[in-house]
Amino acid sequence: MRKGCLFFLVGFLLLVVWVSGQFTGVLSPQQHAGLAVGHADGSHAVVGPPTISADFLNQVLAAYHSPAAGLGQAIYDLGVHYGIDPVYALAFFQHESSFGVTGEAQTTMSPGNERCIADRPCVAGGWAQMYSWSDGFEHWFLLIRNLYVNQWGRVTVAQIIPKYAPSSDGNDEAAYIGAVEHAVDTWRAGRIYD
Repeated sequence: MRKGCLFFLVGFLLLVVWVSGQFTGVLSPQQHAGLAVGHADGSHAVVGPPTISADFLNQVLAAYHSPAAGLGQAIYDLGVHYGIDPVYALAFFQHESSFGVTGEAQTTMSPGNERCIADRPCVAGGWAQMYSWSDGFEHWFLLIRNLYVNQWGRVTVAQIIPKYAPSSDGNDEAAYIGAVEHAVDTWRAGRIYD
């Protein structure tokens, strides 16, 4: 009887740990190790460990005169925490606002140009106003991990973009996918500019 209770208790605790990991967006080291950075067919999976360093993130941001320059370590740490390779946050940031130097992101500090969300002020044009660039990056990682990856099962750039920036909003999905993947490939090769 005691062995049965012990096995039940251990099984229940493992289930609780697994379920809590599913909803927090945080991966265990075992889950993190099992995720592929890319696929054999050349697709770009956003889930996985960092493929560029925090220092290289800083170099890219500084080279493009981003107002988020110096946040490389914070972006890197957020990527590790959420199990999303931070090189993708950088690539989306480049495509959305040239690293925060053009468009709405100049004032909203939203690297992904998020639309209005419940926990941030909504500003003219329907954009979410972040409290800082770090806050904006955290919201981007949360969005990608919890909604796109965990809820919708979209893990590659080609799966994410049609929902993230659909053609119905005036976006060129193929060009966006190509730009993000090209930037990622360039930075992974150790080059800041192509």
